[in-house]
Amino acid sequence: MPDNQIEDRNDSTTTTETDTEVAEFDSATSEPDRGHADDIRNEPDTDEADIGQTHAAEAESGTTSDRDDSDDADGSARTAVGRGAVARRIVGSARRALPFVAALLLVALAVATGVLGWKLDHSRDIDAAAAAALRAASDYAVTLTSVDTANLDADFTAVLDGSTGEFRDVYTKSSSQLRQLLIDHKAAGHGTVLQAAVKSATEREVVVLLFVDQSVSNTEMPDPRIDRSRIVMTMQNIDGRWKAAKVDIP
Repeated sequence: MPDNQIEDRNDSTTTTETDTEVAEFDSATSEPDRGHADDIRNEPDTDEADIGQTHAAEAESGTTSDRDDSDDADGSARTAVGRGAVARRIVGSARRALPFVAALLLVALAVATGVLGWKLDHSRDIDAAAAAALRAASDYAVTLTSVDTANLDADFTAVLDGSTGEFRDVYTKSSSQLRQLLIDHKAAGHGTVLQAAVKSATEREVVVLLFVDQSVSNTEMPDPRIDRSRIVMTMQNIDGRWKAAKVDIP
């Protein structure tokens, strides 16, 4: 066989092998691309599914939210209606109770006015009692500290007439001995009230504090001497007249 024919056959064989290798290479290269393309085509399908689920969830959430809003609105409406009913009941009760409250207020006002009036009257009565007892105590202090042996019966009678209770009993028991002592010493005395004030007072009893100067003379002391005394006199209202029930000379 000629050499040139052998070379052509070899070249043909070589060319065929080369074409086969290129085809295999293209096939191997194209298969991954097809897989990748399939992945790419499938990815949008997954995303679309996710988006659909998201919209469905949002739609359901919106429906639930609308339902909740509707429930809240219904609840608010019921609350408003309930409050209105309560308010109407309160107003109705207040209107029904208004006459009763007004009556109570009138009664309270009348009681307060009466109490205030009573207190004012009571205060005036005490003031009047204190003033009357103060005058009676001042006069009686002069009667008690003034004595004249020439007029002992009248003096003793005046002292007993202006006394009551404990002091009257004490003076009555000691009057005989006192009378004789004054006669024996030819004693004489005259009292003057310098100051007098009310210590305490009620409508029936008043305590009076008096400062009294007494001019005293007797056979042993012919020239008058001034004795100053502090007298606490308890005056009591006996049948409308203030009398000395207790006399203390500290």
